[in-house]
Amino acid sequence: MQPFELEDLAFQINQSKTETQTIEVKGAQCGCPKRLYDTLSSFSNQDDGGIVVFGISEESGFAIEGVYDAHDLQKCIVDQCKQMTPLVRPVLTTCTIEDRQIVSAEIPGIDIAERPCFYAGTGRSKGSFVRMGDSDERMTEYEIYSYEAYRKKYEDELRSVERATFGDLDETELEIYLLKSKSSKPNLAKLPNNKIFELMCITKNGSPTLASIMLFSPYPQAYFPQLSIIATSIPGTEMGEVDEEGARFIDNKRIEGPLPAMLEEALRFARSNMKLKTTIDQDTGIRSDSPDYPIEAVREAILNALIHRDYSIHTQGMPIQIRFFQDRLEIRNPGGLYGRLSVDQLGKVQPDTRNPVIAVTMETLGLTENRYSGIPTIQRVLHEAGLPEAEFKEQHGNFEVVFRKKIPTVIAETSITLRAAHGAPTQADRENAIIQFCSIPRTRKEIAEFLGLSSVSYATKRYVEPLVENGALLLSIPNAPQSPRQTYRASNGE
Repeated sequence: MQPFELEDLAFQINQSKTETQTIEVKGAQCGCPKRLYDTLSSFSNQDDGGIVVFGISEESGFAIEGVYDAHDLQKCIVDQCKQMTPLVRPVLTTCTIEDRQIVSAEIPGIDIAERPCFYAGTGRSKGSFVRMGDSDERMTEYEIYSYEAYRKKYEDELRSVERATFGDLDETELEIYLLKSKSSKPNLAKLPNNKIFELMCITKNGSPTLASIMLFSPYPQAYFPQLSIIATSIPGTEMGEVDEEGARFIDNKRIEGPLPAMLEEALRFARSNMKLKTTIDQDTGIRSDSPDYPIEAVREAILNALIHRDYSIHTQGMPIQIRFFQDRLEIRNPGGLYGRLSVDQLGKVQPDTRNPVIAVTMETLGLTENRYSGIPTIQRVLHEAGLPEAEFKEQHGNFEVVFRKKIPTVIAETSITLRAAHGAPTQADRENAIIQFCSIPRTRKEIAEFLGLSSVSYATKRYVEPLVENGALLLSIPNAPQSPRQTYRASNGE
């Protein structure tokens, strides 16, 4: 970073009066902050790294105060960076603003194979942090394990199931699998069946693997009770909302069985909990029915959850969740993205595969193509149905896919009118439009996009927070205003 870039950044922080996912401010008028370790860890553990700006204090309203001694401060920063494992190598920059020196430390993200970066003084379990919005949060035991699992290439799907024997697998389903495997792999077909089972990881030293139990046992939940799906249909837009009779769920089902059976049962649940929209072609008079969400997209999302969830001991007590709300569908599975893949790369690059045996076996059984086409397929069919793109979220060791219903025409028209208005729309124009837009819960990003603003933090500070303060908008998570999962809903005088 050049000094003039640091100066521009300082003014931006002063104007926005907020920290971000990649920006942290530290007051340093009286000396170097004693504990930079949490931020050094969290910035190092994200791909984009981050920048710590010294000489701007959040307590003073993000005023540019300057630092006590730029030269000594840089030495102290480097000393703390040396106490991290692996070492953090900051890029330091100084500049002067109205006779006040400020210092920045650019913290690069480290390679995923070296994560987590942690403070050696407290150790990996207590010294590893992750950035959540503008705060540093201690990593969970599972988040730390997930890095180790990738680095050491753990194969959780291949661990032996001690209580199970080969006789506990469905003989008919195994025979179908063998026939399909041999027909597509002639060299494999020359081998005896028991050798094929070992090579294809159906067994390990003669005992069934977790993968084979989940694929071929008539009832895998006898060994892993929570490796199932919990499917619910909620009468409102948030968990806890009830219908007129006080019921929390319209429908509620635990889905069990082997993976192919769970897939089919989950799709039956989805079909029964989606409304059908009937349209009549004015030219032909032909009637067509379309569900809330294309079943092809729903199938791909559920299939991905079953194949790519984490099957380690850390998550075997966590089921997949399918939740139908009035305005959206959420499909959440334990286990964040595996390996080097990031959310913005989904569907664009070939990912690392957490469970290759399950993926290949499902391909052999004809249940998936295993060609990394699932995400593009989801987005394509949603687009063809006139629905918003699917949203993908990763947080605290969970991965979530969200489908949203089509924005009502009146809301879309309001957005177009707002953007195309002659002259600049007033503050009141924007506030009224936001209130109408938030007739269903909206995220900060959605509101910023609706307003045509690239800065989510600016849109939040300038427009959203004043509406929350005067009661026009309600928080979905009132006790955690800064939560990344926060949404905003019009109060309508509540």
